[in-house]
Amino acid sequence: MTSDQLQHIAIIMDGNGRWAQKRGLPRSAGHKKGAETLQEVVRAAGELGIKYLTLYAFSTENWQRDAEEVEGLMNLLRQYLKSELKEIQEKGVRIIFIGELHMLAADIVSQMDKIEHDTAKNDKMTLCIALSYGSRQEIVSAAQKIASLAQKGDIRIEDIDIKMFSDMLYTKDIPDPDLVIRTSGEQRISNYLLWQIAYSELFFTPTLWPDFNKQELEKIIEDFNHRERRYGKV
Repeated sequence: MTSDQLQHIAIIMDGNGRWAQKRGLPRSAGHKKGAETLQEVVRAAGELGIKYLTLYAFSTENWQRDAEEVEGLMNLLRQYLKSELKEIQEKGVRIIFIGELHMLAADIVSQMDKIEHDTAKNDKMTLCIALSYGSRQEIVSAAQKIASLAQKGDIRIEDIDIKMFSDMLYTKDIPDPDLVIRTSGEQRISNYLLWQIAYSELFFTPTLWPDFNKQELEKIIEDFNHRERRYGKV
């Protein structure tokens, strides 16, 4: 199913709220069903031979949502970290978290640190979860790190190149995405991996995230396999 060109898929998981609204349910029900879909998609990606999967779970802009919804999301995250990720870990998946993690509650950060430590040697697949993440801030942080090194005389201005900049990003340990999928029909990137997706293939599906499944993932991968990636070349 996968090709040598497809090692890393990044997904913008969108549509939980609309899924719930269509069914007359509270938004929290959509987020809960979305967490179940996350579990299914991670399992499916592993079965399909994907080596890296990055999921956009919560953006820095999401902090501006209704306080009750944010608190519900944080409680769902706590539950997910304590229980739902256990199956993923047991399947040999390395789990890492990226974003402005200092904005999260201390108990959540502590649990994430433990998960990263416990799965550090797993090598079947790497699951990267973007939490409290915003790509513009990531790029600014990278620029600040480089400026600090230059100010201290540790590097010269002419030493700064694409590789150095990439190494300062949260994703320094994983390759750039080959394919970006956004669910729910919206056709925008929403401040997600702006540096990393310079040459990624994009796929927008009208399917709301809670309805996304392995079958649709397979169809999207098949579409990807028929695309020609030229990276700016003829």
